Amino acid sequence: MSFGEDTSEMCLFNVKDGFLEAVVRGYKLGLLSTADYNNLCQCETLEDIKLYLTGTDYGPYLANEASPMHTTTLVDCCTRKLVADWKYMRENAGEPMGRFLDYCTYGHMIDNVVLIVTGTLHERDVQELLDKCNPLGMFDAIASLAVAQNMRDLYRLVLVDTPLAPYFSENLTSEDLDEMNIEVMRNTLYKAYLDDFSSFVHGVGGTTGAVMGEMLSFEADRRALNITLNSIGTELTRDDRRKLYANFGLLYPHGQAELAVAEDFDQIRSVMEKCPPYQAIFSRLGLGESQMLDKILYEEEVRQLINTYEQQFHYGVFYAYMRLREQEIRNVMWIAECVAQDQKNRVQDGIVFTF
Repeated sequence: MSFGEDTSEMCLFNVKDGFLEAVVRGYKLGLLSTADYNNLCQCETLEDIKLYLTGTDYGPYLANEASPMHTTTLVDCCTRKLVADWKYMRENAGEPMGRFLDYCTYGHMIDNVVLIVTGTLHERDVQELLDKCNPLGMFDAIASLAVAQNMRDLYRLVLVDTPLAPYFSENLTSEDLDEMNIEVMRNTLYKAYLDDFSSFVHGVGGTTGAVMGEMLSFEADRRALNITLNSIGTELTRDDRRKLYANFGLLYPHGQAELAVAEDFDQIRSVMEKCPPYQAIFSRLGLGESQMLDKILYEEEVRQLINTYEQQFHYGVFYAYMRLREQEIRNVMWIAECVAQDQKNRVQDGIVFTF
C-alpha cells in the first residue's frame, strides 16, 4: 500500500466505520482471560461455572437460568451473547462493512442448509431441525426450507430465498442434493464461499485485504488439510478431492496437488512441512500425535486472530471477534463437559487460551 493510500484509509475509515470498530474492540475486552480459565477449571459443579460466568459479559444471559444447570444451557447462553453483539453491529453497519459482516456468517448458513438437507432426507421433525441450527446462520426464509417435501422443492427454495443461491446454482443441481455425500456437498459449497469471500476482501483492499487475505488463506489451507485427512480410505478420488480445495492459500496450487495424492498422515505431514509457516506448526507434533493436530491449528488460528487487533482501520477485527468468541464458547463447553462427567483431570487438554 502506498503512503497516499495509507493516509487516505486512515483519514476516511472512521467517517463510516470508526464507531463500530471501537465497539468491537470494546467487545474484545470482555473475552475470558487465562486467569478466568484457570478459575473455571477449579469449579466443582456446573452451578459453580454459572456463578463464575455471571461476573463476566455472559452475566445478563445466565442470570435468569434456573437450576439444575446443563452444558447445553451454558453454551446456549454464551451463544446468545455473541448473536446479540453481532446483530447490533450488523444493524449499525454501512456498506461495504454490512456485506462483510454477512460474508462472515455465510459459513454458518451453509452448515444450517446442509443440516436441513440431511433432515429432509431422513424425514426429521421441522422444529427439531430449526432448534439445532446455528443462530448466526439464520435467515428469514430458513423455516420454509425445512418444510420442503422433496429435494427439488428444497433446491428451488434455496435458489430463491437464501444468500447462498450463487454457490448452489454454480456448483450443485437438485439431483446432487439426493445423491451427493453430505460432507462432499458441504465442502463444495464452502469452497465456493471461501473463493467468493477472498475475492470480496481483496476488492475492499487496503489493510482489510491484507489482514483478511492472511486469515482466509489459513482457513483455506486448514480445510484442504482436513478434507485430505478425512478422505483417506474413502471412495473419494484424487480428482474429486482436488475439486474441494479453495483456489487460493499458501498451499495453492502445488501443495494442494501433492495433498490430493497423499495416502496417509506421514505423506500429508511431508507436504505441509514444505510450507515454512506450517513446518513450525507440525514441528510441535510428536510421532503418533495426529490427534493433537486440531488443537494446534486452533491455537495458530487464535494467534492470527489476536494479531489483527495490532492494526487499525480494517474489517478483520470483526471476523476475529466472531471466531475468538466461538473458540471461547468451545472452551466453556469443554470445561463444562469435563466437570459434568467427572473428568477434571483432562480439563486443560482441550482449552485453547485466547488472552
